Amino acid sequence: MKKQMVEKDQEISIKQQCELLGLVRSTYYSSDEREKERDLEIMNRIDEIFLEDATQGSRKIAKMLQRKGFIIGRKRVRRLMRRMGIEAVYPRKKINLSVPGSGHKIYPYLLKNKEITEPNRVWCADITYIRIEKGFGYLVAIMDWASRKVLSWRLSNTVESDFCVEALKEAIQNYGSPEIFNTDQGSQFTSQVFTQVNLSHGVKISMDGKGRFMDNIFIERLWRTLKYEEVYLNAYESLEDCRKSMSRYFERYNSRRLHQSLNYRTPNEYYYGIKAA
Repeated sequence: MKKQMVEKDQEISIKQQCELLGLVRSTYYSSDEREKERDLEIMNRIDEIFLEDATQGSRKIAKMLQRKGFIIGRKRVRRLMRRMGIEAVYPRKKINLSVPGSGHKIYPYLLKNKEITEPNRVWCADITYIRIEKGFGYLVAIMDWASRKVLSWRLSNTVESDFCVEALKEAIQNYGSPEIFNTDQGSQFTSQVFTQVNLSHGVKISMDGKGRFMDNIFIERLWRTLKYEEVYLNAYESLEDCRKSMSRYFERYNSRRLHQSLNYRTPNEYYYGIKAA
């Protein structure tokens, strides 16, 4: 019972909490594995809630989890959301895109009121959280805006820029380069190593307004489709198991899944100018 009273997200250290409770620290740490499993379960529930409504912040998500029977506070939800790389979407009164974030240059949004119907004019990218049995991973996808074709993707157990850069280089190698590349303001996409790849190929960089997920709506729809058609239906035992499943899914998504918005063509058919049968 005393172990449950020890909280990581407190100003007082775990050592001091154990001393005040008369608890041997080794007893607390022996429950660390069970704590990790609980965190993963909660993160999975957060993922489902956030996918339904991206405007939900840590306060409301904590309340929703409490209704589902979880004993959890806002601080823990906020910590896990940061770990997952997600935050609530809401209108900002003022957005100054000329101010760099975390030392990285922020580029303006270039797609407002533009109708993009030709392949390879605009590409976009985003990262999403993928649940795995004993952990979690991060998936990045590079998508052609007009055709919805997934040009490349990478799965990683960290949120460093490397896997995003690898996906971008592969897409350019296989499909050339677009006129404009759009992302959110995530540190992976604002990093110099990522932006330099685009700039070196003469690509104009576009970034969503902070908190405006609708600016990159097509890849947000991809994540929703992926989660409901693939991720939520499967239990991945490892990152490699997940990688194999993602490969099968994206092959089917590009070559066999019909899109109503594409006049019931597949992304491959639209991208390569093939008429529907």
